[in-house]
Amino acid sequence: MSIVDTVLSTLSNWLFGTVLVWLLLGVGAFVTWRTRAVQLRHVRSVLRAVAGSRSGAEGGISSFQAFAVGLACRVGTGNVVGVALALVLGGPGAVFWMWVVALVGMATAFCEATLGQVFKVRRGDGTFRGGPAYYLARGLHWPVIGAVFAVVFMVANGLAMPMVQANAMTAALESSAGLNPWWGAAIVAVLVAPVLLGGLRSIASVTEWMAPIMAIAYIVLVLLIIVTHPEQAGTALGQIVAGAFGLRAGLAGAAGGVAAAVLNGVRRGLFSNEAGLGGAACASGSATVAHPAQQGFIQAFGVFVDTMLVCTATALAILIASADDGTVYTPGVTGADGVDVSGTLTQRAIAHLLGSWTSWPMTLLILVLAYSTILGAFSYAEVSLDYLTKRSWAPTALRAAAVVCSFVGGGAALTTVWTLADVLLGAGAILNLIAIVALSRWVGGALRDWEAQRAAGVEAPRFVATGNRYLPGELEGDVWAGERTDSRETAPVR
Repeated sequence: MSIVDTVLSTLSNWLFGTVLVWLLLGVGAFVTWRTRAVQLRHVRSVLRAVAGSRSGAEGGISSFQAFAVGLACRVGTGNVVGVALALVLGGPGAVFWMWVVALVGMATAFCEATLGQVFKVRRGDGTFRGGPAYYLARGLHWPVIGAVFAVVFMVANGLAMPMVQANAMTAALESSAGLNPWWGAAIVAVLVAPVLLGGLRSIASVTEWMAPIMAIAYIVLVLLIIVTHPEQAGTALGQIVAGAFGLRAGLAGAAGGVAAAVLNGVRRGLFSNEAGLGGAACASGSATVAHPAQQGFIQAFGVFVDTMLVCTATALAILIASADDGTVYTPGVTGADGVDVSGTLTQRAIAHLLGSWTSWPMTLLILVLAYSTILGAFSYAEVSLDYLTKRSWAPTALRAAAVVCSFVGGGAALTTVWTLADVLLGAGAILNLIAIVALSRWVGGALRDWEAQRAAGVEAPRFVATGNRYLPGELEGDVWAGERTDSRETAPVR
């Protein structure tokens, strides 16, 4: 391993193994307090926001499309492989701590999405752009730091992420069909090119049906397992609770007992739902909505879907298979022979329960998950690029570069690039978390404005920043400007 690889690997492990774990937990706890546990108080509002989110794009992207773009990134291969690894290292109890982290992460997701909306800007074509770079610049008046974030996110999501996910796709094709990686890379490039070259609207149009369908299909598959194995499902749930608190011997992961369950559950939960990392805020800031809180509710629901539904589905499939046959999975090892095959544990578990016919559907799932992650991540890169420059040729150049990176990454395992992407994303997350805490009063103000309108009987609250007594100051720009006479005042959807 070269010196560069060693340094990058050390930085990545330090950022994601220690620094971000504590920062994400701390910020999540803080904003849960600041919003008075918005994720628990407004469950019905979250569901209503999702149900009514498909309309109102007016040439841009709708609130639902922004949700789907975020979901495309949240629900990735980590929901299949990463959860399996968490079970190996932390035992069944890791799942419980993933749930706890998801509840906290919902508040963080609400805050960053709301900020993305509050501080968004209007482009020349009438569409919007927002996200961490914009609220760092407009909210904290740190334009240079905003530019640093934008560069980091553009490189990591627009160039490195296509390499990483394309390699996952070609590896799946090679494993299942024996296809040469470079042929697989060519297929990946051909698949991503039409969508990426179409830009954010094209990505949103594809992910708005792809992301929900893949999540629903996977959950239905696991529901079939639960229905056909009710006794084992009950055993699996019992193992999750018992393992979380060390109530039963033999449920410890490879890394130890309760401490390992907590640590691995927290890590997997934090990095699976992506709350606080800044990506979903980019998609949120591009949506056309009536009130910033509406997009906050929707992105909070994205965290719920990712962890409470999809990650839990993976865990239950593995644990039910284990309850049916202990040779499939044993806490602490991945199989009876102790061989580390965590990368295929989920597929093996589902094949054991439903039959070998599931091999190809699971391969297809991996391909779709990786493909949708490429699309979602690139949308974040394009939003970041728009902050850096308004030159008309720049988006086309970035899109073409992303397609090339998909091909190169699919054919060759460039681990140094992948580790660099981790470091860049970690650095960007730190900047985003600082902004969330520093601007939390704006989130609280926007939320109180929404709550006041609902209390006054307004069915669909609309946000007007001008003279808004709930905000900590005057909001610059014309996006949310308007005349305000009382709590029922409305404004055009923005």
